[in-house]
Amino acid sequence: MWRIGKLARMVGVSERTLRHYDKIGLLIPAAVDRTTGYRWYGVAELSRLERIRGLQRLGLPLRQIADLLEAPEAQLRQALTDIVTNIHHDIAALAATAAQAEDHLTTPMSILPQEAKVPPRHLRVRHLHLNHPSELTTLCPSPPETLLTWLREQPTGAFHAAVTTDQVGDVITLPTRTVVRAVVPSSADVVRAGQDLFAWLNRHSLTIAGPTLEDHLTDADGTQATVLEIPVTAATP
Repeated sequence: MWRIGKLARMVGVSERTLRHYDKIGLLIPAAVDRTTGYRWYGVAELSRLERIRGLQRLGLPLRQIADLLEAPEAQLRQALTDIVTNIHHDIAALAATAAQAEDHLTTPMSILPQEAKVPPRHLRVRHLHLNHPSELTTLCPSPPETLLTWLREQPTGAFHAAVTTDQVGDVITLPTRTVVRAVVPSSADVVRAGQDLFAWLNRHSLTIAGPTLEDHLTDADGTQATVLEIPVTAATP
C-alpha cells in the first residue's frame, strides 16, 4: 500500500489532484486511517488512476471518465468518436478564423464582414432604374430607411434598385437567407465599404444570391450607421 504522496510521484500527478479525484468519487483510496486521515492506495487504485489519466490524454473530460471507466469498449469508442468529431469542428472553426484574420492583414479593409443567417423580411418599396449611383441623391433627397440593389458587383452602368416607402408600393418578401453583413459608422465612407465588401466576397468565393440591402439606422441618441447586407451562397467550382 502507498500513501498519497508516493502514488502521486509514481504516476506524475499532484497530491491535490488525487484529493480532488477522491472528493468527486473518481478515485477512492483503498483505506483511510481514521486517526491520521492518511489515504492509502493499492494496485487496484494505481491501475484505475492510470486508466483515468489515459482517458484524459484522449481528450475525455472528468465528468465522462467516471461513466466510462467500467464501460464496454463500444461505449468508449463512441465517446472517442464524438471527441474526434468535435475536435475536427474546432479545427475547422479555428482555421476559418485564422484565414479571416490573415485576409484582413493582407488586404486592409474599412469593415469587418460577418456571415449570419437572417429571418424573412417584408418590405414595401418603390422601384427605381438608375444609370449611376449618383442619381439616387436626386430621386431620394433624404436617405431611405432601406435601399435594395440588384447588383453582382460594384455598378459600372445602369442597374435596378428599390427604396422602402410608407406610400403605395410593391411588397417584396425576402426569404430566410445567409448573408454577409458589415456595419458602417457614419464617420466611414459607405461607398468604400461597399467596394471592400464586394472584394471580400470575391476573395472568399461567395456568390451573391439576391438583392443587396443598405439599411440606414439612427438610434435614440441620434447616432447613425449604415448596415450593408448581401445574401450569398458558396460559388460553384
